[in-house]
Amino acid sequence: MIVFDLCCAAGDHRFEAWFASSDSFAEQQARGLINCPVCGDDAVTKAVMAPRLGAKSNQQLTVAAPPESTAGKEVSPEMVRKLLADIAAKQAEMLPQSRWVGREFADAARAMHEGRAAEDLIHGQASPDEVQALRDDGIAAMPLLVPVVPPETAN
Repeated sequence: MIVFDLCCAAGDHRFEAWFASSDSFAEQQARGLINCPVCGDDAVTKAVMAPRLGAKSNQQLTVAAPPESTAGKEVSPEMVRKLLADIAAKQAEMLPQSRWVGREFADAARAMHEGRAAEDLIHGQASPDEVQALRDDGIAAMPLLVPVVPPETAN
């Protein structure tokens, strides 16, 4: 896999995307399959980017500066622990309102999207390929941030 910084022509929006290879990027770009996530423009090109090189084995790693969104703010381990605890609490609050569908997640999501099943909040398991197929068909799916034990394996 390779990551490219991309830029759209319409709004000069910069974003990152992963591809199997440089040829894969070129093929998708030629077919108009790459769109700006901000404005939807399909005139997307590679942006100038610095190569990502690993440190030599005899050098110490240096800590990179925090992203701009946290620049000037101290991010402490306590803040990270609190944020993760808040995420876990919100997920625990929402899961009882959702129905476990197990390995049938992709089929259940597709059935709801196509109107063959009533809309419902669901959670379950799906392979990366199944999730990508859902996204390709315009069906929203996202991973749970805190792992969930399937009901059939919980004691």
